[in-house]
Amino acid sequence: MDELIRMITTDGYVKAMAISGREMVERARQIHKTWPVATAALGRTLMGASMMGSDLKGEGSSLTLRIRGGGPLGTITAVSDSEGNVRGYVQNGAVDLPRKAPGKLDVGSAVGQDGEITVIKDLGLKEPYVGSIQLVGGEIAEDIAAYFVESEQIPTACALGVLVAPDGGVTAAGGFLVQLLPGAPEETITLLEQNIAALGPVSQVMDRGVSAEEMLRQVLEGFESEVLERAGVEYRCYCSRERVSRALISLGAKELREMIDQQGFAQLTCQFCDAVYDFTAQELEELLRSATS
Repeated sequence: MDELIRMITTDGYVKAMAISGREMVERARQIHKTWPVATAALGRTLMGASMMGSDLKGEGSSLTLRIRGGGPLGTITAVSDSEGNVRGYVQNGAVDLPRKAPGKLDVGSAVGQDGEITVIKDLGLKEPYVGSIQLVGGEIAEDIAAYFVESEQIPTACALGVLVAPDGGVTAAGGFLVQLLPGAPEETITLLEQNIAALGPVSQVMDRGVSAEEMLRQVLEGFESEVLERAGVEYRCYCSRERVSRALISLGAKELREMIDQQGFAQLTCQFCDAVYDFTAQELEELLRSATS
């Protein structure tokens, strides 16, 4: 199972988390049948959302990370629960672009840079929190870091990587999110920058078999630190026939009546896991009675 680990330096100036996400990204690839550059972009978004979502407080909270850059991939959406379990999809998964360099997918061009990154936090309150900024590069990790700096005023470093094999399968995937807490001195920033530069590309680090914890300890080398939390995370969809039924009821009696009269059935596909839910005319009549009762 994939793992998410959270650490803090004992001086209280740096909090950090890292994720190993090969299984969740491969599961998303299998569900959505994505081509390599779409696999990498969706995978980065899923892992970013997982780390951001795991930081939420309160059971039932969720975080949606949406990236719309104007590129051929279209919109990329990932939704995480408060434990870091995540689901998502990319609008156009069958996109192919020339590689930037041997073995390096051009995620930035596929995502595009003329758009925005939006974060929606649903904390169970009346209205969700919505924050949005312009994309800075479309590579996703740097856009997440910029979001934290601009929207939440938290100095942040983020790295995300997905390594895709020649057959399209996911060989390695992971990432980290490092944030400075108030009062962090200049030497703390300098040491972090040196450690991150020395680490190199995350996908290559994970491909060597380095765990999320080992990678995070390399990022925090020179600091005394402690593990706050270690948890398994996965690609997890919460769709069910009951939820889909409620969605149909919410359409209202008029639209349900038209559906019965014009089609005589309904077939709905979950955008996150591609599960298909079929409803007969009789079942729709029952939902119509529920909608009008």
